[in-house]
Amino acid sequence: MNFVSHLECSLTGARYPAGRLMGLSEAGKPLLVRYDLDRLRRAVSKEALLRRAPEMWRYRELLPMRDAASIVSLGEMMTPLIAAPATARRLGGGELLVKDEGRLPTGSFKARGLAVAVSMAKELGVTRMAMPTAGNAGAALAAYCTRAGIESYVFCPEDAPDITVSEIALLGGRAWRVNGIITELAPILDGGTAALHWFNASTLKEPYRVEGKKTMGIELAEQLGWELPDAIFYPTGGGTGLIGMWKAFAELEALGWIGGKRPRMVAVQSATCAPIVRAFEEGTEFAAPVEGGHTSVPGLRVPATLGDFLILRALRESGGFAIAVDDDEVEPARAALAQSDGIHLCPEGAATLAAYQKALAEGRIGRGDRVVLFNCATGLKYPMPPVTRRLDRHQPIDYTAL
Repeated sequence: MNFVSHLECSLTGARYPAGRLMGLSEAGKPLLVRYDLDRLRRAVSKEALLRRAPEMWRYRELLPMRDAASIVSLGEMMTPLIAAPATARRLGGGELLVKDEGRLPTGSFKARGLAVAVSMAKELGVTRMAMPTAGNAGAALAAYCTRAGIESYVFCPEDAPDITVSEIALLGGRAWRVNGIITELAPILDGGTAALHWFNASTLKEPYRVEGKKTMGIELAEQLGWELPDAIFYPTGGGTGLIGMWKAFAELEALGWIGGKRPRMVAVQSATCAPIVRAFEEGTEFAAPVEGGHTSVPGLRVPATLGDFLILRALRESGGFAIAVDDDEVEPARAALAQSDGIHLCPEGAATLAAYQKALAEGRIGRGDRVVLFNCATGLKYPMPPVTRRLDRHQPIDYTAL
C-alpha cells in the first residue's frame, strides 16, 4: 500500500502532485514527500515490524514507491548500533554509541538514499541518471542503476578518493574526474539534461534520497526501543541524512510511535569548509557558500548545499548546534577509537568523534548524555597506517622485543 499524499516545497509549502518525475520546486528549493499519516497509522503498527526482515524495506509504508516491483535492492540491512565504552570512559562522557553505516551495500550510508531514489526513478520510467559526487554517492548510484538497468553518469572532483572513483567504474557507472570542486560541476549536469536527457540526481535536486536517508532515524528509534538519544552527531556535507532523520522523527511522533522528545542534532563540518557552522553562529536562515572549501575529509568538502535552511532549522528546533573540527584532529580520533574500542571509522565518522570530544570539553554536551555518532562509510575505503616492521623467519627472533 502507498500512503504518499503529495510533494511539498520545503520553503514555501506549495503542493505538487505525487507520482510525477520532478526535480526542484518552482521556488528552486527541495521537494519533500508528504504522507497521509492518519491512514498510515491505521494500516501498520510498530509491533508489525517485528515480523519483518531486518532491512531498510521493513519501513515500506513510510517510503514512496507505489509498486513493490519497483524496489531496487542490494541487501540494505539494518546497521548495528555499537557501544564505545572505553572511549566514553576516557573522555568522561555518558553512553557513546556508533551507528555504523559502513555495513550497507557499496560500504556507505549513500546506499539508503540512492536505493530509494533509483527505485522511484525506475517506477517513473527513467533510463539515464547523473550526479556529481565526492565518491560514495556515485558508487551507490552506479550500483543501483546497474541493478535497475538504468545508465549512470558520475562526475567527480579531481581530488576525489581513487578507490571510490574506481568503485564507480567497477559497478558499471560512467565516471569522469573533473577539474573543480563538487559545487562547480553543476553546469555539466545541467548541460547533459538537455543533451542526453538524463535525470539529475544531485543532492536534494530530487525528492526521494531524503526518504531513503530518513530510514536511519526510524531504525535508530527502533533499535533504542522507540526512545531517541540525547544528541546525534552527524557529518554534514549536503546534509540529506540530517534533514531526513528530522523529518522521520516528526512522522514517527505523528504516528504515535515515539513521544515528543527529540535529540539535539549536531552538524559536524571541517573548519576549512563550514558554511553551516558559520550560518548557525551568525543566526542566518541560509548559509553563504564557502570560497574554495578544501578539506582532507572528502565527504565534508561541500561548500554550499540546497538544504542549508532545512539543516539550520533542524539544529535550532532541536536545541542542537553546528561545530567545526580541524582536519588534523580527524585521523587521531579515528585511530583512538579503533585502538580502544575496535571500531573502524571513516574520516567523516571520525570527525564526529573529534567534534563530540570538543563539545564535551566545552560543556555543550552533558557528561551524562546518551550520544550517537554516525559513521557514514566503512573505514576500509580510506588510507590506513603503513606497517613497516618485518621479521626474517630464517633468523633468530627476539620475542621480548616484539
